[in-house]
Amino acid sequence: MPEGADAERVLTQFARDGYKVIFATSFGYMDAVINVARKFPDVRFEHCSGFKTAPNAATYFGRIYEARYLSGIVAGKMTTSNLIGYVAAHPIPEVIRGINAFTMGVRSVNPGAKVRVVWTNTWYNPASEKEAAKALLDAGCDVIAQHQDTPGPMQAAEERGKYGISYNSPMMQFAPRAVLTGPVWNWGPYYVKRVREVMDGTWKTGQYWGPMADGIVDLAPFNKAVPADVVKLVNGKKRDIIRGRLHPFAGPVKDNTGKVIVPAGRTLSDAEMLSFNWFVEGVEGTLPKK
Repeated sequence: MPEGADAERVLTQFARDGYKVIFATSFGYMDAVINVARKFPDVRFEHCSGFKTAPNAATYFGRIYEARYLSGIVAGKMTTSNLIGYVAAHPIPEVIRGINAFTMGVRSVNPGAKVRVVWTNTWYNPASEKEAAKALLDAGCDVIAQHQDTPGPMQAAEERGKYGISYNSPMMQFAPRAVLTGPVWNWGPYYVKRVREVMDGTWKTGQYWGPMADGIVDLAPFNKAVPADVVKLVNGKKRDIIRGRLHPFAGPVKDNTGKVIVPAGRTLSDAEMLSFNWFVEGVEGTLPKK
């Protein structure tokens, strides 16, 4: 469903039709959710990835940056050119956070590698996203990562005999030789939990940002092309993240100008991660000027 007026119209219709809990699953639905929630105080709204709440409207998301970091380790180990491409959606904190976590993972095992970013300003446009990947491949990237819902970038990597890190859902069926793994979502347990709370009267508004330990985010299965020692390394880092022993943004962290932003001994707070507007060291790309 398009973001904008159509979203508000459909949300309003759902509420009028008697639905008691409504999930809005795109960042761009945020204002529509809040507007409709005001008109239907007895309906519970859940908005994915947003930051605005109301007494009857909550937000939810997962710490996908944890899985991004792990997938970055795979990319860092598999690149031979030391240039990794990233087909990015929109320059918002969610996407920037993902790029940064991925790059931190890459450079934790391959400090000489760079991550080159191209923006498509799309969430779902197979043609433009595939073309962006082709441009990165033409520039010498030999692993392609993405933050969109289409397999276009992975198919571009497959056609060139290169590797890819998918996103959102397992994409190996679309590019079986290219896709190494990728961050994936598992929304089901959260949806079940929140619907049950509506049914038993315990639902409360809030802002949920669930970790890998909750099972809401994970990695897709590994391609057989990923060496066993890399799989073992990544699985060990995954256990460390789940147990709270590893944080992708633990200092020292530099920006891509070389300035130390997070000193040793400190970790970025949730508020800082949720407002990311800078790239970490190792990212090649531009952000809109403030």
